[in-house]
Amino acid sequence: MNSNEKELHITTDRITVRIDLPASKSISNRALILNALSYSPYDVLNLSDCDDTRVTLDALDSNNTTFDIGAAGTAMRFLTAFLAKTVGEWIITGSERMKKRPIKVLVDALNTLGAKIEYVEKEGYPPLRIFGCALTGGEIHINGSVSSQYISALMMIAPFMVKGLKIILDDKIISRPYIDMTIQMMQEFGATVEFDGNIIQIDPQEYSPIEYIVESDWSAASYWYEILSVAGKGEVFLNGLLQNSYQGDSKVAELFEQLGIQTTYMSGGVLLRTVDVISERLEYDFTDQPDLAQTFAVTCCLKGIPFFFIGLHSLKIKETDRIAALINELRKLGFILTEPDEGMLSWENQTCEPEEKISIATYEDHRMAMAFAPAALVYPLTIENPEVVSKSYPGYWEDLEKIIPKE
Repeated sequence: MNSNEKELHITTDRITVRIDLPASKSISNRALILNALSYSPYDVLNLSDCDDTRVTLDALDSNNTTFDIGAAGTAMRFLTAFLAKTVGEWIITGSERMKKRPIKVLVDALNTLGAKIEYVEKEGYPPLRIFGCALTGGEIHINGSVSSQYISALMMIAPFMVKGLKIILDDKIISRPYIDMTIQMMQEFGATVEFDGNIIQIDPQEYSPIEYIVESDWSAASYWYEILSVAGKGEVFLNGLLQNSYQGDSKVAELFEQLGIQTTYMSGGVLLRTVDVISERLEYDFTDQPDLAQTFAVTCCLKGIPFFFIGLHSLKIKETDRIAALINELRKLGFILTEPDEGMLSWENQTCEPEEKISIATYEDHRMAMAFAPAALVYPLTIENPEVVSKSYPGYWEDLEKIIPKE
């Protein structure tokens, strides 16, 4: 076997396991930026041990002026805004895939607000040369359908703008829970934020340093819901999850009720149990939880549940074009998916012969690897470039080993 492949075949008729989930990447990265902006003497506790968080932490702790953030999209967006208000001349770059991920919306917004940012190579894409300076601020219009990370990046530095910041979000707002998360965390660090209708208003002010502990990651939890749902019997306890979570992906608990998983909130985490009530079809708008789409597409196919998903527009500018990737890789398993229109994905029970030797391409996308691995409960398969999980869940393969029967 190639060292860049992982062979999987999980033969078990019941799962009973307790898992220590990684800390939330979304919360970790926001906490690091807010901690730095508040000039806090405290370290952020229980940080996510993933690539995105590690490169953000390294950049904030570094005396360098050039930062290579690899494939870490959150780090690219948040650090671009952070460096724009930090006096100095900076270069921020990333992997070849990162150099193909658009950042023009954020750069245009920052330059409108008084920043000085240039493109080093291709217009509209990293790498960037940033001349950090005091930002004037003011009023800007942003399409609400762009990545919420652009909006959050602007919001977190807004208290330092001379005129503050007024963001008017045009059209439909996607991933709103992530904007709400940013607001809630800014408020914890002492800032006042107004979000009324489609207008976000942040006046000039100062953050207050606090001791911050990051909660566990509901996005990572989704793969254990999937594993238990596909296995069909057993229970899984997931440590460190909160019922009243900042994370929009906590919606996974409610959605998986339709796929045979019951969630019980307990002290220290949640208990997942299999139940017999399963929907015949799943229809859902993933506008607010786009990172869950791969989990549900694979789960539904493996359980023979037709689905129709909308709200997937942002999936085309993630680590890969996730819609195309899902269509390509699920076909290898024998499922024919369609994209009825932009931002949609559908499976209506169309099937074909699965490939004799299934090798799942991961497209430098951690969520492709983790969403497809549970298919090993049904088919022997190989996951290409399994190390990609380090982006958000470095211990995923070790945790998965816990459900594989010992010979």
